[in-house]
Amino acid sequence: MTSTVESAHKPPDATGEPATTPLTIGVDAYISKDYARAEGELLWSKVWQQVGRVEEIAKVGDYLTYDILDDSIIITRTGPDSISAYHNVCSHRGRRLVDTPPGEHEARGNCRSFVCGFHGWTYDLEGKNTWAAEKADWPTGLTENKTRLTPVQVDTWGGWVWINMDPDCEPLRSYLEPAASLLDPFQLENMRYRWRKWLVFDCNWKVALEAFMETYHVPYTHPEFREFGSFLGWSRYQGRHSNIGYDAPKGMEENQAKLRVADGPDVRIATTELQNFTWENANTNTTRTLVDAAARLVDELPEGTPPGEVLRHWLDSAMKDDANRGVIWPTVDPEVIAKSGTAWQIFPNFQIGHALNNMLCYSARPYGDDPDKCIFEAAVYELFPEGEEPETTWEYTPADDAAWRTVLPQDFYNMSAVQKGMKARGFTGPKPNPYRERSIVNLHHNLAMYMGTGAPTDLG
Repeated sequence: MTSTVESAHKPPDATGEPATTPLTIGVDAYISKDYARAEGELLWSKVWQQVGRVEEIAKVGDYLTYDILDDSIIITRTGPDSISAYHNVCSHRGRRLVDTPPGEHEARGNCRSFVCGFHGWTYDLEGKNTWAAEKADWPTGLTENKTRLTPVQVDTWGGWVWINMDPDCEPLRSYLEPAASLLDPFQLENMRYRWRKWLVFDCNWKVALEAFMETYHVPYTHPEFREFGSFLGWSRYQGRHSNIGYDAPKGMEENQAKLRVADGPDVRIATTELQNFTWENANTNTTRTLVDAAARLVDELPEGTPPGEVLRHWLDSAMKDDANRGVIWPTVDPEVIAKSGTAWQIFPNFQIGHALNNMLCYSARPYGDDPDKCIFEAAVYELFPEGEEPETTWEYTPADDAAWRTVLPQDFYNMSAVQKGMKARGFTGPKPNPYRERSIVNLHHNLAMYMGTGAPTDLG
């Protein structure tokens, strides 16, 4: 791996005005074992990573773990308003303090101290070593500084907990911009899990994420959606991050967002059918309230109602229904809704598919240092009446499990096929669509800045 950052085709500032030059990407980032190993030092040790929701560690002493390559992190609530994170390793002989149960997504629990299973060394929630067996045998050296747990930077935004192993990292808020400012009005911190699933895929983590970073694939991977209209959309550089949204005609700017009406001779009927199909076949990007409100459109609006009016009536009706059951939607300016689009790709490995009362999020990270495997997570969130949030856990769900319904498995099938194809002698590298797949190009622009290699190059 080279340590010199390539300067070619660095992304512009976060203006949302992307370049249109056709570019190509090398395959090393997807298939090289050397690249995969180098990611640990050059990428994952330097970036902010989302590790869970704040409500998962609600009580003092609650903790969970997060593993990335050779590193394991303990994240624990140390006070009513404080969260700390540490490297999950005893300072004595290097044994992990908390083991993840076999087959589980992470370790979690509640405690007042962490005790090493090897020699019993004990640490309080602040990371201080409070007991070491036969400590008198060390006449010098066992100072607090040398025996305490190594801290990890931790912060919260959007209802998520984030960690960064770089002690000199920039603050989380500045790292997340401009995504944080454009997403703040959606009050994502008020949403709770509806379901969450994870699995190990036979593909690189970038292949997995890129399957969801554009809408270019929708008419071909998900042909069932064609009858509901065009689902093609834009993609924009946003500095370190990117976002995507649907194309929409003038006057229908709000239809660039996740909650949109369908096309067709009768928009009322098409929207009802689209909502029903999405609820039954994906169980994402909608809620029962939205489905029911769509079902009333034919009764509440006359035939020929313009699409913009259908959209506004549908959302207002669903919002009123939710308010009646104690669910209050955030008030977001339509211009912000349009500008924020359907989803944000938070560098390097988290996607937030936001809406006014629900969201669909994906994340992917390496599975060991094998470039052909990754841990993939998908979670649907929703606004619930206080106290009525469902109890959920991370469920290991194989790709062929019926619980994924029918839409997501179509994406899953592409992932392993792409990973195999990347290794073919006849493949000369990805060639992302210069308009619809800019988010993929932007990912590799930014990866190159950390990795020192692999910047996209001119296709011509």
